[in-house]
Amino acid sequence: MKLSCFIIDDEPLAIEILESYISKLDSIEIAGTFGNAIKAFEALKKAEVDVLFLDIQMPKLTGVEFLRSLKNPPLVIFTTAYRDYAVDGFELNAVDYLLKPISFERFLNAVNKVQDLKIRPPDQKQGSPDEKGYFFVNSGKEKVKIRLADVLCLESKGDYVLIKTLDKEVQTHATLTSMEKKLAGENFIRVHRSFMVNINKIERWSQTDICMEGQIIPIGRSYKQQTIQCFNKKFDAL
Repeated sequence: MKLSCFIIDDEPLAIEILESYISKLDSIEIAGTFGNAIKAFEALKKAEVDVLFLDIQMPKLTGVEFLRSLKNPPLVIFTTAYRDYAVDGFELNAVDYLLKPISFERFLNAVNKVQDLKIRPPDQKQGSPDEKGYFFVNSGKEKVKIRLADVLCLESKGDYVLIKTLDKEVQTHATLTSMEKKLAGENFIRVHRSFMVNINKIERWSQTDICMEGQIIPIGRSYKQQTIQCFNKKFDAL
């Protein structure tokens, strides 16, 4: 499967660098380049793409504002010259963020993440984790079986996700966004840019944090409303 992408950046040099990197790969092609988000917004009405390389800090309309304006956005890889903006990227479920100057290695890693989300192995398509009661993850050179009922929470650790269960911790090379899609169901909810929890394991909660098995997990500002609504609905029914 060949990916299509838009590059949206107000810096011509940044666009040129990404164009150069993309030209080295057969797995991705450029469907359009744009110097501002407004032109890209209009283009998305006419064409669908798999991923956006989206600069965060742009005049008139920032990348964050642009992404929030889209009802059904493509996958997004944020690009930025400012490390502080990475938080915005994770709160909006970006696949990755690339800090300028962007190296080819980091670019390639981000593209691989998009491909992993777009193309699932056949065994992952035959029944969801909820239906099977378990799922497998790659951990080092092994594939480790994780039982859904044992999972407490998942924590983002950069390019990895730490899965915490009742008796072990398993680290896998993935994003929390990809795990969120994999575990989509009534018992798992993302409560913070860095945390996803198993609702059935919650011992107590407040407007700001959650306690499970003695661990305190914060509720992120951007996730607060949906988290509280979910908890009220879930626990009021019990």
